[in-house]
Amino acid sequence: MADVDETRLPGIGTRYDFVSEESGDRLGVITRYGGGRELVVYDRADPDRCRVSVPLSGGDAQTMIDLLGGSQVSRHLDDLQAQMEGLVLEWLDVGEAAEVAGRSLGESQIHSRTGAYVVAVGRGDDAYPAPNAEFVLKEGDRLVALGTHEAVAALAPMLD
Repeated sequence: MADVDETRLPGIGTRYDFVSEESGDRLGVITRYGGGRELVVYDRADPDRCRVSVPLSGGDAQTMIDLLGGSQVSRHLDDLQAQMEGLVLEWLDVGEAAEVAGRSLGESQIHSRTGAYVVAVGRGDDAYPAPNAEFVLKEGDRLVALGTHEAVAALAPMLD
């Protein structure tokens, strides 16, 4: 997959462009602040000079996305969402007498005992995404737990 360059165009919008692996041409899309889009092909000798520019309506852009395989991405996301059905994401607080307070995630064995994953911890104004097994939980922490309804429900008593 080609690297995409992003360039802010003051007063216009943003230009996204890349060099085609197949042809070597620099191709791009300009997204305008007003919502319009423009498909562009740059001159090979002068990459700042536009050789072809085609304005696209919203419908044109959607048609191009579908033709280039974007609808496959949508189908994949629908499949992924169906696989995720039954999972919940809950915010749970570590209470004053919680058995996990003062213990690391590894020591507390939250996942092995409940099946729930701790995917983030909030502590005061700080956030700790994807904490590792050595992360020590403290009273007042707010856990973001991911799992089935049953797994998250099994975690709750460990935090009281």
